[in-house]
Amino acid sequence: MNALLRKMPLMRSCKEVTALVVAREDRRLSRLEQAALRVHMVMCKACPTFERQIFTMRDAMKQWRNYSGED
Repeated sequence: MNALLRKMPLMRSCKEVTALVVAREDRRLSRLEQAALRVHMVMCKACPTFERQIFTMRDAMKQWRNYSGED
């Protein structure tokens, strides 16, 4: 299966997709990477959950950075 995945540029493993989700926090993904991410997210149950967890952590960190403690 891995050999087949390597031949198809839009087919990525969960490990590759989670790396793209994390990388997206720091840089803009190429169009090919964005398309591969979308294709994988449609077919996988686990990776969208991971993506939501990353969004939750990012939002929590943003709130923490903006916290003034003056309540």
